[in-house]
Amino acid sequence: MDVKLQNCFLSVDDHEKAIAFYRDALGWEVRNDVSAYGMRWTTMGSPSQPDVSVVLEPPAADPGISPSDREAISDLLAKGLLARLNLTTADVDGTFEHVQATGAEVVQEPMDQPYGVRDCAFRDPAGNLIRINQPRG
Repeated sequence: MDVKLQNCFLSVDDHEKAIAFYRDALGWEVRNDVSAYGMRWTTMGSPSQPDVSVVLEPPAADPGISPSDREAISDLLAKGLLARLNLTTADVDGTFEHVQATGAEVVQEPMDQPYGVRDCAFRDPAGNLIRINQPRG
């Protein structure tokens, strides 16, 4: 059996800002951009991983969700508590410099971790935590 990750979903409250971050700061490409039911989904990913995508979706992208649940989800997103992505690179220090130069919110500068990686962290424009690591050794 061979089961692989195809895509995952990440809530964003402003697609244009999110697309700019993932495109300009991380070098990802837009693969699909669909509007339906008054909402928008944008599929993006690294050119070096054509079979793996992140779908940017509106918070609470379920037309049947209650107003109170929609508000709670929006509050969690605004606090940066809703989701995170862990990414990897061969040059975390160079990647950090590039992403920081785009004006992204820095959460952690590059540092060696006791679990075998050197990593850094940012928040995307919606507040999602983006960790970027480089395996050591």
